[in-house]
Amino acid sequence: MDMGGQVVDASIVRAPVQRNRRDENEAIKSGDVPGGWKARPRQRAQKDVDARWTRKHGKSDFGYKNHVSVDRRHKLVRRYEVTDAAVHDSQLFDNLLDEANTCSKVWADSAYRPGDAGRRLKENGFISQVHRRGKRGKPLSRHKSQVNARRSRVRARVEHVLAFQESAMGGKLVRTIGIARARTRIGMMNLVYNMRRLVWLARDGIPARA
Repeated sequence: MDMGGQVVDASIVRAPVQRNRRDENEAIKSGDVPGGWKARPRQRAQKDVDARWTRKHGKSDFGYKNHVSVDRRHKLVRRYEVTDAAVHDSQLFDNLLDEANTCSKVWADSAYRPGDAGRRLKENGFISQVHRRGKRGKPLSRHKSQVNARRSRVRARVEHVLAFQESAMGGKLVRTIGIARARTRIGMMNLVYNMRRLVWLARDGIPARA
C-alpha cells in the first residue's frame, strides 16, 4: 500500500552526444529535419533528435530525465514520467502526485517551488513539504534552514532510489535513439527496481503492494 506520503525528484539519464552542425541543431530545435538528412535515411536513423542539453551544478549533460514519485514508507516508485533533459523538474510536478497515498504530505527540493506550486498542492488536498529557497540578498532564516534540514532527511529516500538505479542498474546512460525507446528503457528500469525492492521488503517481513 502507498503509505507515508510521497517524495518527488528527477534524475538525468545521459544519451550519446550528437555531433551535429550548428544549422542542424537549430533545425532540430525548431522541429524540422535538417537539410540533407532526408536523402540519407541511414544517417537520420542514427540521430537522436529528442534528447536535449541541460546544465546543473555547473555541469552540462545531454539526454533525458527520469521524473519519479516514491512513497515515503516503502521507497517504491509509484509514478514516473520521462522527458528530455531540458524540461524543468517542476513542469512534471502535478503529473507525479498520487491522490491514493495514505498521507497527504509531499516532499521535494526547492526546484519544485517556482510559481504557484504551493497553492496547487493545497488546492488538491496535499500538504507541502517542499524545500524553501533563499533569495539574492535575503538568505533563509535560521528557523527555515532548520525546517529544510528536517525535510532533507525524508527527501533523501528518493535520492537513495535514484542513486541505486545509477550505480547498480545502469541508470546513468541510455544507448537507444529517440524518446520513445528512452521511455521504454527508463520505464523498465523503474519497474525492475520495484521488483528488486519488493523482494527486499518481503525478506524483511514488510508487507507492501506495488
